[in-house]
Amino acid sequence: MLESLIGSLFGGLFRLAPEVLKWLDRKDERSHELKMFTLQTDLEKVKGTFKMEEKYAEYSTEQLKAIGEAFKEQSATAQASYKWVAAVSALVRPGITWALFALYCAVKIATLSLAINSGGAWQEVILKSWVVEDWAMLNGIITYWFLDRTVAKYAGR
Repeated sequence: MLESLIGSLFGGLFRLAPEVLKWLDRKDERSHELKMFTLQTDLEKVKGTFKMEEKYAEYSTEQLKAIGEAFKEQSATAQASYKWVAAVSALVRPGITWALFALYCAVKIATLSLAINSGGAWQEVILKSWVVEDWAMLNGIITYWFLDRTVAKYAGR
């Protein structure tokens, strides 16, 4: 009797063994599918980022081409007109630059004057009035007027 009971017990366990193995296999399969899905979503994110950067590069290229065409058109128009019109046209950008620079200097001088008249030491006022943004603007102007023109000269633009 004990032998039949043990036989039934082992028979039942052996009957459940394939189901347990199937359950473990499905668990591993779902884990694998989840990992694959995660990898696919990461890949799609990278593809999306790449496409956005590609579109931005295309936009920048088209923008530079449009600026180049505008310069060519402006040059052709200036050459076809009177010399004084070409001279005025050539002075527009530098004139705006000088006007803004003069306005900037006037604001800095007025600030310095106001601070000194309020009792501040001029050395300290000058040091505190020249901030990071001033350096950024100065670097932008120097880069445009000197470095950009030098690079353009050697690039043949």
